Amino acid sequence: MPAPASATADAYARLTEAVPSLGITELGLADPLPAGSGWLTTAALAAGGTALDGFLAHDDAQVIRDYGLRARPDVVAGFGLHRYAWPACLLITVPWFLGRRVPRCPVTHVAYDRTAPGLAMGRLAVRPQGFACLPGDPAAALPGARVVPDEEALRAEVRAAVAEHLEPVLAAFGPRMRRRGRALWGMATDEIVESLWYVAHLLGAQDRARRELELLLPGATGPYVGSAAFRELTGPNGETLPTRDRASCCMFYTLRPDDACATCPRTCDADRVTKLLAAASG
Repeated sequence: MPAPASATADAYARLTEAVPSLGITELGLADPLPAGSGWLTTAALAAGGTALDGFLAHDDAQVIRDYGLRARPDVVAGFGLHRYAWPACLLITVPWFLGRRVPRCPVTHVAYDRTAPGLAMGRLAVRPQGFACLPGDPAAALPGARVVPDEEALRAEVRAAVAEHLEPVLAAFGPRMRRRGRALWGMATDEIVESLWYVAHLLGAQDRARRELELLLPGATGPYVGSAAFRELTGPNGETLPTRDRASCCMFYTLRPDDACATCPRTCDADRVTKLLAAASG
């Protein structure tokens, strides 16, 4: 088979088709990151300061608009981290899940625009800095390719690539959230799992994603905290309801105490069943 023009273009195209509220632009090796018109480089975000202040101002205003009250600054920072990390993880996990290719995306190679009209999740521009693939992949002929021996080695590449990207971002957000170390990497674990599981559901591959994520994050894979933590509940009519136990709390309960998410550590199984059935019927 001939080598593809890009190792990740097909995966990103399928991602944006499945999630039209998220835009992704893949840049060439020599292309600069976009600037102006709402764009913010991830390197600037990770540097903190005024760039992070401006980023979190959007979350503060959105909470006031949507819920009619002001959230604590640490809660706002947690929302802001989630808003960025959830789609950013997909830059790495979706090409792995769909094509067994793992791009490296350091913060110096990514920019984010959360203000793009018509894109509720915003848009990302990425210039991958090489990628890992398996033996026999036609993409191995592309510049920047690095062949690894097997699936477990490729999973290690996923964990390393996400950690490389998120570590400076977590360092910037952590002091604003009053969280450190394990708590931050617990959030990273949740963002990896829940973003890919959601996209896989849209692609009709949720069960495979669950199996893949359990292998990717079985536990004791530092710096991540916890495992994929999937399990099943049983509905009142014998329904099988897949769920998971988050390694962290998003703090949404501080705004709506009675409306925590179905995977929240604070949500008991009976309430999870009710929420999952309501989501399925909706």
